[in-house]
Amino acid sequence: MKSALAKSLLTGTSAFVIHGNADPDALGSAYALSSTFCGPIIAPGGLDRNSKVVAEKLKIEVQDDFDEVNIDRVVILDTSGPEQLGKLKYLGEDESMFIIDHHTRNSAWRSKNYYCDDKKSSCCEIAYEVVKASGKELSRNAALAVLAGILTDTGHFHYGNVHSLETFASIMKHHEIGMSEALQTIESRTDLSEKISQLKGAQRLRFIRAEKFIIATSFGSAFEASVSKSLVNLGADMAFVGSQRGSHFRISARASQEAVDMGIHLGKLLEGVGKETSNGGGGHPGAAGLSGEGDVRRILDLCVHRSKKAIRSLLPDGK
Repeated sequence: MKSALAKSLLTGTSAFVIHGNADPDALGSAYALSSTFCGPIIAPGGLDRNSKVVAEKLKIEVQDDFDEVNIDRVVILDTSGPEQLGKLKYLGEDESMFIIDHHTRNSAWRSKNYYCDDKKSSCCEIAYEVVKASGKELSRNAALAVLAGILTDTGHFHYGNVHSLETFASIMKHHEIGMSEALQTIESRTDLSEKISQLKGAQRLRFIRAEKFIIATSFGSAFEASVSKSLVNLGADMAFVGSQRGSHFRISARASQEAVDMGIHLGKLLEGVGKETSNGGGGHPGAAGLSGEGDVRRILDLCVHRSKKAIRSLLPDGK
């Protein structure tokens, strides 16, 4: 599949589409392909804070839509389901789309050109393999973007594996990139608005105890991922932070290493909640997201209920 996709990308123009509020892994994988082949990066729901930092430092241009008349193919990257594409979710109904992902396989994708490798810690690793299969090489900036994507999606290798380490080291060696330079690509000072969101998230914190684990929820208006991460740092084992904008909601979730080691998989958990509520969710064991339409407070309660069931199912006695 990678060789066939690489061969296709060598001709014509492609649009590289990534999910809304795109993280550095989505941006890095799209930039690796767009800078190697020909075509724009499309992020219909914009970039998250970390991706904006990477895009600014590496001068990466991102659009929110594209002219389909001038595009030969569309490649959707790091997107676990069509719902994450916002206004472009209709692309999920097109069987001619190319889908490249590393989350749990999702039957909502209709495309016959669906390449999903959930053993990869990041989509950037797959994009890098596609570039290699084409016989081309990453530019130095694209290499830095790929390293940024691997770093963030593995939680600085807390959730990585041998393949992600080997890929990271290979790119560093080939492009003579030091660890400090790779880290500087994603580092930025936390601005005042994000700090306030974290503090408000702590003020609005609700939590329950499920056996030896603590499940926390909070409600805010921005920086859901940052707030959920901060709640885990405060002591929660699973944190779900939601925001509501009209009828639309978004939830970001994080889990502690102990919860992940026990077998918690937030991506599968939120995918299940998404299906139950006719929304789109997914992600990784320790970090996941859910978005769509509905009452976010009710859906946060459902996340807690699902989490309690998941914890009970993983206990030795199944209680």
